[in-house]
Amino acid sequence: MKLIQEFKEFAIKGNMIDMAVGIIIGASFNKVIDVLVKQVFMPPLSLLSDGIHFQDKVWVLRGAVKDASGSVLAERIAIGYGALIEAFLDFIIIGFTVFIVVKFMNRLRNKSQDPKNKTVTTPKDIQLLAGITELLEEQNAMLKTKTKS
Repeated sequence: MKLIQEFKEFAIKGNMIDMAVGIIIGASFNKVIDVLVKQVFMPPLSLLSDGIHFQDKVWVLRGAVKDASGSVLAERIAIGYGALIEAFLDFIIIGFTVFIVVKFMNRLRNKSQDPKNKTVTTPKDIQLLAGITELLEEQNAMLKTKTKS
């Protein structure tokens, strides 16, 4: 029973919903990046490299073995380094995009957590902490003046 209660608390707090939303957005983001790399970046790169399609680039370790009639006895063994190049390009684009998004979100969060910045509404907990800090500073200043006199 305690496990069910903990799961309810977990789900109600929003952690599970936040995770689900993140996973769904991540999957969609992956599709966008895949299309961006394959349909936007790779064609000009192929054009610059004299029409070479990176996804077709392989390093053949052993060619296909055929018999006299032409039927394949053993398949070709190859390392697809072109696919690796595309995967690295995907990784770089995703990493850079996530960096930009996190940087933007941090800037917004820092603005919202500054109680002196009136252009953005400050969360209640930050407002309360700022108020407590101001009261403590006033109290310390009053104590300093009393001890000096």
